[in-house]
Amino acid sequence: MKKVLYLLMGTVLTSGILLVATVMAAVTPAEIASGERSSVATTIGLGAAAAFAVSVSILGAGYAVGRIGSAAVGALAEKPELLPKTILFVALAEGLAVLGFAIAMILLQKI
Repeated sequence: MKKVLYLLMGTVLTSGILLVATVMAAVTPAEIASGERSSVATTIGLGAAAAFAVSVSILGAGYAVGRIGSAAVGALAEKPELLPKTILFVALAEGLAVLGFAIAMILLQKI
């Protein structure tokens, strides 16, 4: 279980670093040479904030779905009539990842 979690964390952090690198590559050398540091800093900051929002929300959602999913399977083994409630709890945990992605898209639109 820990290997999967470490692999997931590494994948999310790598994708966040790639996102920040992409944002940094989008800044032209002319902008840097002209001294528009606030624009460059804003672009890099928004890219980093978007990467952080996605990575943290996905890690949190993965952890929550793992814990809730295992508890849901245990509850369903004893009482199958609990299926709608367990699906609701798993869906609420998965909604965390969707909200993180939405926040990241809003931040990236400001670039």
